[in-house]
Amino acid sequence: MTTQTTHERFNIGEAARRSQVSSKMVRHYELLGLLPGIVRTDAGYRLYSDKDVHTLRFIKRSRDLGFSMLEIAELLKLWQNRRRSSADVQKIALRHVHDLQQRMAEMQVMKKTLENLVQCCRADHRPDCPILDELGGLGEDFETPASASTVRNRKAENR
Repeated sequence: MTTQTTHERFNIGEAARRSQVSSKMVRHYELLGLLPGIVRTDAGYRLYSDKDVHTLRFIKRSRDLGFSMLEIAELLKLWQNRRRSSADVQKIALRHVHDLQQRMAEMQVMKKTLENLVQCCRADHRPDCPILDELGGLGEDFETPASASTVRNRKAENR
């Protein structure tokens, strides 16, 4: 049995496997500057350290929580700076929570709009389809998602 040393290096495939990030994304993160100073062999192959794999896991967890690449870059800098202020980290997290809340509200409006459009559809063998009409811009009030109930009411009156 061999013990792992702190100087052990991994090729990109092994680093990807250990971090559960695809090789393509590992290259992408390096290109974005999130993985600076990757060692290369004389032949140009990348060699990753345990620290690099740890950084890749950090990035993956951050992506899983929906942080943007800019936010991840900020968080990485703070994570690597032991003299950081936790208040700075919290500001980024709270900003992200607010963004998620906004997106969830927008998605609720989209869901309601689609539900209303589905209700307007007769789902028969005729080619008339209010859903496609709205998507194609042929509907009356699709400019604002909240107006879908108005569209449904007008279409119901025209039946």
